Amino acid sequence: QVQLLESGGGLVQPGGSLRLSCATSGSIFRAAPMAWYRQAPGKEREFVAAVTSIGSTTYLDSVQGRFTISRDNAKNTVFLQMNSLKPEDTAVYYCNIFPPPEWAWGQGTQVTVSS
Repeated sequence: QVQLLESGGGLVQPGGSLRLSCATSGSIFRAAPMAWYRQAPGKEREFVAAVTSIGSTTYLDSVQGRFTISRDNAKNTVFLQMNSLKPEDTAVYYCNIFPPPEWAWGQGTQVTVSS
């Protein structure tokens, strides 16, 4: 069964850090470029960061220098280290293939940045 399971979200103060994890199952994910996306209340889902199977990365301009995407191919897991968090980073965060097929979306993990 193909599955994506996000975890690691929570409530954090501005300036704080969180590390998100995405456990993947199914061989389709092992060689695919993977990405994190987010959806804030009242807004459309947007791309945040992507990593290829060999570790090349790309980022949304507003998170460049604060977020780091990585993957552990042996453990079929994708990570998003988020530092210097801002209230505008508040959203549900999802991982998926890049570009994302509709059938693969998981439940996401909520990140709330608030004092």
